[in-house]
Amino acid sequence: MASNNKSKKPHISSHSSLCTTLFFIVLFSIPALVLLRTPTASLCSTLAAKHVKPWSGDLRNALFAWNRLPFSQTPPIKLKIAVFTRKWPVGTVPGGMERHAYTLHTALARRGHQVHIFTSPMDQIQTLSDQESQNLPRIHCHEGEPGRWRYNKAWEQFNEENQREAFDIIHSESVALPHWLASNVPNLAVSWHGIALESLQSDIFQDLTRKPEEPISPAFNQSLQGVVPKVLNEIRFFKNYAHHVAISDSCGEMLRDFYQIPDRRVHVILNGIDDDSFGEDRELGLDFRSKIGVPENASLVLGVAGRLVKDKGHPLLYEAFSMLISKHPNVYLVVAGSGPWQSRYTDLGPQVLVLGSMSPTKLRAFYNSIDIFVNPTLRPQGLDLTLMEAMMSGKPLMASRFPSIKGTIVVDDELGFMFSPNVESLLEALEMVVSEGSKRLAQRGKACREYAASMFTAQKMALAYERLFLCIKNETFCTYP
Repeated sequence: MASNNKSKKPHISSHSSLCTTLFFIVLFSIPALVLLRTPTASLCSTLAAKHVKPWSGDLRNALFAWNRLPFSQTPPIKLKIAVFTRKWPVGTVPGGMERHAYTLHTALARRGHQVHIFTSPMDQIQTLSDQESQNLPRIHCHEGEPGRWRYNKAWEQFNEENQREAFDIIHSESVALPHWLASNVPNLAVSWHGIALESLQSDIFQDLTRKPEEPISPAFNQSLQGVVPKVLNEIRFFKNYAHHVAISDSCGEMLRDFYQIPDRRVHVILNGIDDDSFGEDRELGLDFRSKIGVPENASLVLGVAGRLVKDKGHPLLYEAFSMLISKHPNVYLVVAGSGPWQSRYTDLGPQVLVLGSMSPTKLRAFYNSIDIFVNPTLRPQGLDLTLMEAMMSGKPLMASRFPSIKGTIVVDDELGFMFSPNVESLLEALEMVVSEGSKRLAQRGKACREYAASMFTAQKMALAYERLFLCIKNETFCTYP
């Protein structure tokens, strides 16, 4: 979540006033955002992506994702870029934000730009000579314990390097660089991987999974009391950042419509993935199925990946799939991930195969082994990279019907199935998938691969960010084409 203000806890006079505040925000903001949606989804739909009318004009006026525009393959000039990120992935299975930062800035460095990463200490790091020789970003770890981010120390390192040769662009991954420092930096762009308004929605959806007889947890009440002031704080301080990158169409609309950021300072650039790491490989998938114990007579294999926690929707999938397999003994679920729900999935019996955490390289085989990828997330914020990875691997999707997913990922019915974040809706979607069968799902997967290759590659993302950075440095680059 984006907010970083350490404000005092607000005094809530009564339970009624809190409910009224929450009701007002949810009732008016969320439906309004849906109703006010510009037709960006139609611009990006699978069937229309290849037939979009040529666009020209000032890129700062573009309300759609820049990924759909072709940009020059050769950088017109080389930039010196400073990146502030809380963590930089080295030798571990990284989180989504870290993977995004690594993929983006490694791609920019390999395009010849001088990229400097200011981040928290790591257990291991390549030498500067290795970074330069391999066209990799130059890593600057501030002093301290590994994994603990201290923005003030990173800022000191930035100023030292900036004095040697001024940076053209400063890029902050979410609030790695706090707003009181960013307010005086005109050549700065911040990428939002989740904002407080989306977190409020997430809290609501998670509580809706509670059984009627279950009491509201104290943690949920505390979370609600804290998140509303955070939304208000974000609305007040977001304007301090010069340029905002939204990683989904719906996030871009929230920043413009609810957070009141001027249109020309909000730019939608979707995350991208390394398409060399994810692709169709039928033989790899069949071999992986055999190794993990999926029987040859399996009629359908579903897959889910990521952290096995409540807010990723695993209570929904656990309950819905337990009902499904009582009717369909040849349907299997492959679970790639770890967390509290890992042991519970194991309790469902032999039709659920729990593999534990997997590195991005091993995920390629996982995706190719399944017929359809399931993402039952209860978190509307950000965009889960696993959705893009599955599509790039030629797999259709089952996903929660959230604006970020519906408006950017599953933009056409051919790409998969969407369901409301509850057990009944998910079970209904699962039954539809079973009735279609693997052959029809494979056809859908071809459309997914085509759409993903047109929108979600690392190169598409890097070229879009590069053009934004060029535009920030010199307005002549804001004119397209």
